[in-house]
Amino acid sequence: MDFGFTPRQEALKQEVRQFIAENVSPEVLAEAAKGWEEGRGPRTRELLKKIADRGWVGISWPKEYGGQGGSRIDQYLVEEEFARVGIGVGGAGSGAPAILAAGTEEQKQYFLPRIIRGEIVFGLGFTEPQAGADLASLQCRAVRDGDEYVVNGQKMFTSSAHFATHLYLMARTDPEAPKHKGISIFLIPMDTPGITVRPLWTIQSNPTAPLGTTYGQARTNEVFLEDVHVPASCILGEENMGWYVGAMGLNLDRVGASRYLLSVSRDEDIINWVKENDFQGFTPAQDPAVRDRLAELWIEAQVCRLMTLRSMSLVEHGGKFTYEGSAEKVFSPEHGVRTTETITQVLGPYAQLMNGSPEAIEDGIFAHNVLGAFQSGINHGSVQVMRDQVARRGLGMPRS
Repeated sequence: MDFGFTPRQEALKQEVRQFIAENVSPEVLAEAAKGWEEGRGPRTRELLKKIADRGWVGISWPKEYGGQGGSRIDQYLVEEEFARVGIGVGGAGSGAPAILAAGTEEQKQYFLPRIIRGEIVFGLGFTEPQAGADLASLQCRAVRDGDEYVVNGQKMFTSSAHFATHLYLMARTDPEAPKHKGISIFLIPMDTPGITVRPLWTIQSNPTAPLGTTYGQARTNEVFLEDVHVPASCILGEENMGWYVGAMGLNLDRVGASRYLLSVSRDEDIINWVKENDFQGFTPAQDPAVRDRLAELWIEAQVCRLMTLRSMSLVEHGGKFTYEGSAEKVFSPEHGVRTTETITQVLGPYAQLMNGSPEAIEDGIFAHNVLGAFQSGINHGSVQVMRDQVARRGLGMPRS
């Protein structure tokens, strides 16, 4: 395997870095960080338009849908550079992978170019009050009525629902079928009558997490659907096959620079801090135990990156992509938890001081990262469920 990049790809990285230096100001970053609470602001929208005009969004998506028909590795390189400064451009959470794989031609022509231009943003309507890790137990119902469906139910932790244009909704269409069957996915405009969004304020809301915190969003949402009428054309894939469409989409959606950086950026934070700071008369960079542990974590971080690149290479070359995304979803978040635990050991009680505390280190980012780290083992599929998928799909093991 060649772990290097081509001269053209190295030039692309440099071009993106130069663009970031010229266009991504502290004001843009501050506004983008507030996007989870307030939606995209004018500076963020202007920046994303410039990025799209460069052809850097959806690089690997087909040209007929607004993409470049290019390499997934190119897309990864661009995504990684922007993700490192806190700007998401890779399509993670956009619903695009599932639409590309299972959508009708009309759906692809409508949604994908608008996702690239930033005109469509999806909120993922999966989790319910009684269906989280065991998502297949969901009870939200979609009943066929002629040429439309009538949807009733509740969703939880739909983080972008308050500014999303559409809901990527998983609902039960055959209540008599086994729980993993009889589920369908719908692409529903958020302004459809009968949809109500109510905020849920997170543990990161008071005090507010500093810029750069992993899972530092102050707000998520619950969504209520009461007699929501949607045309049958809103269904993604075949009726009652939504579990498989959703699993395929999530597996592809877990692959990318933004996902792996959620887990490994903490390594970079603490290493940069340790290299540049003495602490209460203690120089952690000179402590053999600290150095050994940080080296171990850095090696794990490179494993996270190589797992991501391996998955992207498999997809790009038409290989069988079944369990790899699930394997990444196990290794990377658990690595992030180990990293934050190490930070608390190095800093001691000071690692508990949050934003606004007079003695807080780096505005309390390490304390806030601890709060967010354990969430990463649950978001987008719990690591326990992912282990089961690796066992069955990757190792061919039977159900217990």
